[in-house]
Amino acid sequence: MLIVQKFGGTSVGDLDRIQNVANRVSKTVKEGHKVVVVVSAMSGETNKLVGYAEHFSSNPSRNEVDMLLSSGERVTAALLSIALNEMGHPAVSMTGRAAGIVTDAVHTKARIEKIDPTRMHNELNSGKIVVVAGFQGVDENGNVTTLGRGGSDLSAVAIAGALEADLCEIYTDVSGIYTTDPRIEPKAKKLDRISYDEMLELASLGAKVLQNRSVELAKKLNVNLVTRTSFTDEEGTLITKEENIMEKPLVSGIALDKNQSRISLMGVKDRPGIASDIFNKLAKNNVNIDMIIQTVGHDGMTNLDFTVPKNEVLDAKAVMDTFLEADEVKEVSYDDSICKVSIVGVGMKSHTGVAAKAFSSMAEENINILMISTSEIKVSMVISEKYAELAVRSLHNAYSLDK
Repeated sequence: MLIVQKFGGTSVGDLDRIQNVANRVSKTVKEGHKVVVVVSAMSGETNKLVGYAEHFSSNPSRNEVDMLLSSGERVTAALLSIALNEMGHPAVSMTGRAAGIVTDAVHTKARIEKIDPTRMHNELNSGKIVVVAGFQGVDENGNVTTLGRGGSDLSAVAIAGALEADLCEIYTDVSGIYTTDPRIEPKAKKLDRISYDEMLELASLGAKVLQNRSVELAKKLNVNLVTRTSFTDEEGTLITKEENIMEKPLVSGIALDKNQSRISLMGVKDRPGIASDIFNKLAKNNVNIDMIIQTVGHDGMTNLDFTVPKNEVLDAKAVMDTFLEADEVKEVSYDDSICKVSIVGVGMKSHTGVAAKAFSSMAEENINILMISTSEIKVSMVISEKYAELAVRSLHNAYSLDK
């Protein structure tokens, strides 16, 4: 088998942990597999490099930031390769450029456009372990780019797709995907399998185990993903096609997202195109909109509520101020004391009453639901942040996810 293994910052946090990774890679090779390893920077390294840049400038050039930040992963890749060679395993480290990763030119949050796996194939065929610095590539002009936070996951999935690997293993400090955050609900259970769509929903709704872009790419490239811990031999969670899951659960998991703010527009002029004007302007200012509720108009006015990430409220406020000044909106209020709790499961497609059970669960705990949104496999509710953990535990119990 050809296996791509990705190790995150905590897994390579110091020299002892890099040696532990080398031991794990060695074990995989001794089992007869070809291995490509993708590594992150040692934990804390990226933040340290960002601090160095901010020492000289509060707004450093993005292309220089990419050049700086990409060095963290290169250090880890070289050290792991040295360790593997010392253990008698021929290994070669590669930058994103050497691995053939070409991106667009959007610095600090580039997207992978193509990968030329020729050199990686050549090194693998010569019997070497390939160790790739994750999180980075180059644009068509050869400038170093980075893929944004969590970008090493994306590197690993893209490389697995380009190499047509049999498996892509994502090693972190948690042992797999759980029905919810075990720190909130100790009865949370680890899932053996979960579909791409469910994992994508959980990742986008607040679960932090995998970057959602990497799950999107895994689905597109049909890459079988396993997420597991690098600190034990415990089995992880397989993320795969829905048809590879025999018994499709009604609800697979509960996600909690506290990084939400609610923006309420009162007295919005009820004219054709007003919603288009508002949300197009927000989009042009790179404000991500999640849930939207518009009330029925009366006397030429309507109300409009929507949610945005907390760190984008100031950008949203700048846009809202223009509509206040134009007298197209009478009043705007902002509420940071909310959160979003969601249930996710492919079984919702073929079962009735799933949403009703969620609403009943909230009612039993006297939790008021402020906003609701649904899709084919998820139900999300905005509630007061003070009820966040109570809501998660209540929903986990309502769907018997601990059984």
